[in-house]
Amino acid sequence: MKIEIKNIQGKGVGSVDLDDEVFGAEVHEHLLWEAVKWQLAKRRAGTASTKRMGEVRGTAKKIWKQKGTGQARHGSRQAPIFVGGGSVFGPKPRDYEYDMPRKAKKAALRAALSLRASEQKIVVLDNFTTDGKTKSVAAALKTIGSAKVLIVDAKTNENLVRGAKNLAKSQWLAPEGLNVYDILRHDTLVLTKDAAQAVTEALKPKAKVSNA
Repeated sequence: MKIEIKNIQGKGVGSVDLDDEVFGAEVHEHLLWEAVKWQLAKRRAGTASTKRMGEVRGTAKKIWKQKGTGQARHGSRQAPIFVGGGSVFGPKPRDYEYDMPRKAKKAALRAALSLRASEQKIVVLDNFTTDGKTKSVAAALKTIGSAKVLIVDAKTNENLVRGAKNLAKSQWLAPEGLNVYDILRHDTLVLTKDAAQAVTEALKPKAKVSNA
């Protein structure tokens, strides 16, 4: 897949071939859904907690005798039916994280990149030079033509990292931090030429070794 390389002013300065195995793969929508669900599950705090009968304040002494009072039978003021009583099936702290196969993660990431490529929402820059000010980065993104952008470049580009921190709708990520959720929640994906190469090397399927 051939795509034009632009400079920070939005002018074409060449072209690059994006690997079809990474940017032209089949888009599996269910796999994208699985990857997003897995990422969001990892982010859940899991700190919700309710008190059970043995944890609420109060005595466990029987309220009144079993028969003869005209009242319903109860054993404790800590029962869930009373105000201030304990919870029965309320949440307790838990870990929502689970494992997703490495091959599935890479396949989902290839699908997300291929989706953006098919929509022509990938922009490749020769480099992303900036003075480190948020205003400058925002102006450059406006020139590119999108307000909600995921920028991918090496973390050694410290000016870009600093300038992108306070962007309202856009975000910077290093190539090794690229993920399905952030790709899908931004309208446009902007990669530098070096970042595109790093992503390709990380996601390109390994050739199968024949035993013949």
